This record gives sequence, structure tokens and C-alpha cells, in this order.
Amino acid sequence: MEYKFTEENFESEVLNSDIPVLVDFYADWCGPCKMMFPVVEKLAEEYDGKVKIGKVNSDENSELAMKYAIMSIPSFLMFKNGEVVNSATGAIPEAALKNIIDGTL
Repeated sequence: MEYKFTEENFESEVLNSDIPVLVDFYADWCGPCKMMFPVVEKLAEEYDGKVKIGKVNSDENSELAMKYAIMSIPSFLMFKNGEVVNSATGAIPEAALKNIIDGTL
């Protein structure tokens, strides 16, 4: 299951989550973001129950994007216990994204 994170639910869904969370910062107009959508959806199903995976529209949630210094998208932030423990930027291979997730579990 894929989540939609916003400024309103970020603290409860991400920072206070009892399992690790992968956050995909994206925008609707971003080509590389669109390329990553199916990869992120697949991983959300694969890791369901072990890792919460979701998206933040950086245009609609600019305060979150600024808080986490998102300069280019897509940007992936891995959270554990409310802290960023790993990150990646750009359209990256599925295996690289899995390494980030597996390294956190």
C-alpha cells in the first residue's frame, strides 16, 4: 500500500511511525519522478507491513520540502524513529532503492 504524506499528516504518519518509512518527494511535472512511480508502487507492495512507503508532492507541501532541503526531485528519504537515516536523489535503479530499504531494516 502506498501512502500520501502531507504537511498535515507527516508527523503522525512518518515521524511517529513504529516502522521505517520511505518518503518519495516528487512533483506532477517531473519526468524522472514519473519514471520512478511504478518502482515505488512495486516496492510499496513488496515491503507492505515492514516499511511504510509514500509520496510527498513537493509543490503542494513546500514547507516539508524546505525543511528537508529538497533541492531536486525525485528525492527519497528513509526515516527510522523519526530521523532521516538514508537518502537518494534522482531516477535510481530499483536495486539501489531496495538497498536503502534493506539497509534500514
